[in-house]
Amino acid sequence: MASESTGNNGTSISQHLHEMVLNSSDVEEFLHELARVSARSLSEPGDAVLCGITLLRHKKAATVASSSPEAQAMDEIQYAYGDGPCMTASRDQETVHIRDLADHDRWPKYSDTVLGHGVRSILAVPFRLDGDTRAALNLYSHRPGRFEGKVLELAEDFVSQTSLALRLAVRFAHFSETAANLKATLESRTAIDVAIGIIMAQNRCSQEEAFQLLKAASSARNVKLHGVAAAIVDSLGHGPARTHFEL
Repeated sequence: MASESTGNNGTSISQHLHEMVLNSSDVEEFLHELARVSARSLSEPGDAVLCGITLLRHKKAATVASSSPEAQAMDEIQYAYGDGPCMTASRDQETVHIRDLADHDRWPKYSDTVLGHGVRSILAVPFRLDGDTRAALNLYSHRPGRFEGKVLELAEDFVSQTSLALRLAVRFAHFSETAANLKATLESRTAIDVAIGIIMAQNRCSQEEAFQLLKAASSARNVKLHGVAAAIVDSLGHGPARTHFEL
């Protein structure tokens, strides 16, 4: 295997992956770098392996990463047909090995299309993640039988090593998204509270009466409550309402 094989250099790969988790701005950036590391680790001189990664998270659009434009094109063919090795490996949590697409009939239209791009063998290996999150490493080669025997074992070992880093990246992404959603909720609540205060002052009414007036305006204009509140605050000319504490 290549210089970053999963054998002697396993520790250095793990260290590199953990640094990637810490340095990546989001899970998509991490996945793209992981795809590139995977392709380098599982390729040989003059015999490059193409790599794609699909991540499926609950109530989230699929995140797709590739090691190169050619690898991305192979993944897009699979998604266009709605099924294939990587999606099956992710969904069923089982390794899918196609020794030679020329002799494969499980996904005939998909296989014919990928064969047209010169790809002969495919290996899709699922990552072991938490909960209902699913992901798989999709490897393509222009050579039939590329992922047999020891190579298949090395690929599965590599995915086993990298699954922990991917779990960490997904968890960090979840925490980041949760914090962002909470911040947005607090800012929305602040705008509504400030708008209610303005209405109370202008109409000399109670808090409940002011809130009902705000709801009535939201319904009449077919605009969300926060939108109406933000417009009322903006009308004072002092900028939007801000939440004055940090998460």
